[in-house]
Amino acid sequence: QVQLVESGGGLVQAGGSLRLSCVASGRTFSRLNMGWFRQAPGKEREFVSGITWSGSSTYYADSVKGRFTISRDNAKDTVYLQMNSLKPEDTAVYYCAVAGWMGITRVRSNYDIWGQGTQVTVSS
Repeated sequence: QVQLVESGGGLVQAGGSLRLSCVASGRTFSRLNMGWFRQAPGKEREFVSGITWSGSSTYYADSVKGRFTISRDNAKDTVYLQMNSLKPEDTAVYYCAVAGWMGITRVRSNYDIWGQGTQVTVSS
């Protein structure tokens, strides 16, 4: 069973940047397709970005396209989410997750292992 630990969240002003990290342990990370989701208070958890096991393909929600960049370092068992030009509406708890047999999708139920989340707060 793989364990995921996110870090890098915090409080930032609108227009600022943060880089989230998610470190995996317990399974061969390089074989895992990974996703980032977020959940704002009172809202459903939503897909933000995903990356295939090799890093050759990446996917983004329309709301973050052009501002966020997902990447991975398989030698460090880590997936990253670089977030630039942050907006107050990006405020949420951000989670990384391991994609299931369907690969990267926007559907939460396809992801079967989750981290504990890291809070991102963007002030206006």
